Amino acid sequence: MKNIKAIIFDAYGTLFDVNSAAEKCKNKIGDKWEGFANFWRTTQLEYTWLRSLMGRHKDFWQITEDSLDKSMKTFNIDVSMKNELLNLYKVLSTFKEVPETLKKLKEKNLKLAILSNGTPSLLNELVKSNDLDNLFDDLFSIEEVGIYKPDSKVYDLPIKKYKIKSNEVVFLSANTWDVSGGGNYGYQSIWVNRNNNIFDNLDYKPNNQVKNLTELIDLI
Repeated sequence: MKNIKAIIFDAYGTLFDVNSAAEKCKNKIGDKWEGFANFWRTTQLEYTWLRSLMGRHKDFWQITEDSLDKSMKTFNIDVSMKNELLNLYKVLSTFKEVPETLKKLKEKNLKLAILSNGTPSLLNELVKSNDLDNLFDDLFSIEEVGIYKPDSKVYDLPIKKYKIKSNEVVFLSANTWDVSGGGNYGYQSIWVNRNNNIFDNLDYKPNNQVKNLTELIDLI
């Protein structure tokens, strides 16, 4: 990959494990914790897309709570667990290789940033709770433009800030729709395929695919 000036990461599901909140409560939730976690995430994403299409914006924290309410009802989880799950979502764990990989990338003197659906306060808390706050140059939130990914206005944010071309950005996401969104915008997109999934048919193929962020080091 050539002429790279910035490496931009999606946050949820790419750097931070969205299932880790439910997993930390699996003794209370029981065997259904993983199905519940996946349903919560899917509902959360659906709400971002639907609200973008309807022009009825709510910030990501409100959507996270709304989607949790539906998920808890669907899986018959006691409402007394709601605050615990929400608090854990604010401090999701990173995937294990993330901190060390970011430190190595920082040594390459490239801009490192997050581009996320999350609110600024959510992103700041996520990064600080995992001791990553000294590794990122910027935390870009869709709240700056008031619409969710994969709208092109979101992918504009780093380009405008750094005054660089879209193909000078390497963009990583675990979400195929996000990889396609960034790639169609002009980024050099890399799919983080941790679970050996199949890429969605969205008329786009990623520049590269990795199983985890450690593999990124050899590509940059």
